[in-house]
Amino acid sequence: MIHITDKPNCCGCEACAQACPKRCISFVEDNEGFRYPNVDKSLCVDCGACEKVCPFMSPHEARRPFNLYGAINPDDEVRLQSSSGGFFTMLAERVIREGGIVFGVRFDESWQPVFDYTETLQGLTAFRGSKYVQAQVGNAFNEVRDFLRKRRKVLFAGTPCQVAALRHFLHREYDNLLCVDFICHGVPSPKVWRLYLNEVTENAVRAISDVQFRNKKQGWKRFNFDLTYNSEGHHYNISCYHRENHFMRIFLDNVILRPSCYDCKAKEGRSGSDLTIADFWGINKLLPEKDDDRGTSLVMVNTKKGEDYFQQCKAVTWEVQYDDVAKYNPGLRNSPMHPKRNQFFEKLDTTESVASLIDDTLRTPLLLRIKRFPKRLLRKLWHKIGGGNFEPAISPVGSQRLIEVEESTLFHPAITGFTFRSKHYGWKRYRMVISISEKEQ
Repeated sequence: MIHITDKPNCCGCEACAQACPKRCISFVEDNEGFRYPNVDKSLCVDCGACEKVCPFMSPHEARRPFNLYGAINPDDEVRLQSSSGGFFTMLAERVIREGGIVFGVRFDESWQPVFDYTETLQGLTAFRGSKYVQAQVGNAFNEVRDFLRKRRKVLFAGTPCQVAALRHFLHREYDNLLCVDFICHGVPSPKVWRLYLNEVTENAVRAISDVQFRNKKQGWKRFNFDLTYNSEGHHYNISCYHRENHFMRIFLDNVILRPSCYDCKAKEGRSGSDLTIADFWGINKLLPEKDDDRGTSLVMVNTKKGEDYFQQCKAVTWEVQYDDVAKYNPGLRNSPMHPKRNQFFEKLDTTESVASLIDDTLRTPLLLRIKRFPKRLLRKLWHKIGGGNFEPAISPVGSQRLIEVEESTLFHPAITGFTFRSKHYGWKRYRMVISISEKEQ
């Protein structure tokens, strides 16, 4: 009988409920908004089926992919609608054209993510784009097995723990199954998402017409959170840089992730997926000539079957090395827990405003804000004058002049370096200075 005493040991995959022959396991939401199994002991016959399919009770061995590629969908419209390079759509379209089924995640009528499947190309639209909330699996694993037994090709796409759970649930390998996961940052609380939507739409959630966690109208790297809804005859649009959106900030700072995400037992290739798809973060450093800021997929090939499917897709591709991309993709590793995580959830049920609670939780202490201010200001000004990704070069004072920072200096054509803590006036009274070439003075 499944019995969760330590919440990090449950990823909420729902495999146990689907495997139970007595249907005596239901999932109940806790105070943080995550669902955990609850067993009706009066019906349970202690057969052990639930424990056998749990991916966290018997995790697979870690493994590295044997091939990695950058990939771009040549269809610009699909690529724009996709979170990264649109490779998933190419893969899914091939499976459907071969008479197969594609399982993915869509929004339900309340804008909560749920698993579903489609047999049509048009149905793929709902699966496209990231959905940064834990999706309910429902009865998807049983449906996958039914299609496989009917000899239908099936593509199943989910988080690493969901793919690992499906593998455990099936107990065997199927030639007609292709499993695809992605590099996962962690899954946020559906409850926080629900409360956030109610707050920003003033309880008009069902009037929402579109939600995009990764709108690329400002570019792939500086993507926007975008929400559109109609209420009482008025049209509203919430659109902002993702680091300025309350929900995205609290998610990306690892405050509202499921407890199991901080020590995930399905990462590092342990999911059993054939392919892993992700954003090719770092392409601007590794292959700047390939980067047009419209999105590029990173595809990690884990099996021979995955390689075969990858090669069949007519994407624009090139081969890359694991060690090169790993340092730019922290999602390959577990996300560290935010120190204020417990404090946030303790206040969640009594707060009058989720946005205010997020601001309070993520507010940087005053002294640290003061310390960081010059560097943040300089970064913003550098971006405005076209400096791109700024990495300060500290130049020695010698043939160069040491000057105190003024706004006009930032536009000097002979800037050679920045020093954020020059001790020219002493250690306690350090200054931020800019070094410029002597010959330009």
